[in-house]
Amino acid sequence: MTDLLSLLADRRSIRRYTPDPIPDEIIEALLTAASWAPSAHNRQPWRFAVIRHMEAKQRLAAAMGQRLRDDLRSDNVPADIIEKDVNRSYQRITNAPLLIILCLTMQDMDSYPDPVRQQHEWTMAVQSTAMAGQNLQLAAHTLGLGACWMCAPLFVPDLVRHTLNLPADWQPQALITIGFPAETRSKSRHPLATRVYFVD
Repeated sequence: MTDLLSLLADRRSIRRYTPDPIPDEIIEALLTAASWAPSAHNRQPWRFAVIRHMEAKQRLAAAMGQRLRDDLRSDNVPADIIEKDVNRSYQRITNAPLLIILCLTMQDMDSYPDPVRQQHEWTMAVQSTAMAGQNLQLAAHTLGLGACWMCAPLFVPDLVRHTLNLPADWQPQALITIGFPAETRSKSRHPLATRVYFVD
């Protein structure tokens, strides 16, 4: 128990990595750990797109960067700030040895005739997929890797799916960058008392 609690407290979001590739057996271990997450009805709605090759990373980073540029321009953000943001995103994606696009599918989830229950079913798939992503990040930390969860695919799911030629029912939820750490980071948490209410 102590080891697990220490693992949870020690994990950090790492954004800079060494160029060393991630061995296939470690990638398989990460995906296996992710697949043991709990899920609604045990339907395991998660799907993983694994990206190791630079050409695919560059293709994805360029497509997402252009959409980011367009969105920021429509928000009237100054051009120099836009290019700084786009470049930072491009570097984060292309400099990671391994990318995993965390997706969900409703293929095996329950289907309801009314939109309210169907929305709840989709939310359960989202929650299940997020737990798989958490498992993956904890496994990465255990294996001496760094990882960082990027939410950008939520803003452009169709673009990500089209750029990577993913199946039509895969809904991109996150982009997780992974590699051997080239930085150390600290983090803090709000006092527990500010986040907990004990019900009498």
